[in-house]
Amino acid sequence: MATKKVTVTIPEDLLDEIRAEAAERGLSAYVAEALRFKRDRDRLLELVDWLQEEHGSVTEDERAAALAELEDLDAEHERRHAAGKHNAGEAA
Repeated sequence: MATKKVTVTIPEDLLDEIRAEAAERGLSAYVAEALRFKRDRDRLLELVDWLQEEHGSVTEDERAAALAELEDLDAEHERRHAAGKHNAGEAA
């Protein structure tokens, strides 16, 4: 993938924190990942705005149902993860 060098200004304290976290990946990779994340989030927010214009806002009941479903999925994931660790221990 082609790259291009740019100059940006970042608060010094933030730069120090990022350098400490980015250590092995490198600052450029860390910043590129952060920019991709921000771009993707902006696109999702645009989609949410469009969906709300087309279909109306999400109701509290719909929001609660979605959150309950996510909790169920998280619980199932944890259950499978724990079962996988247990089964891996038995095989060893």
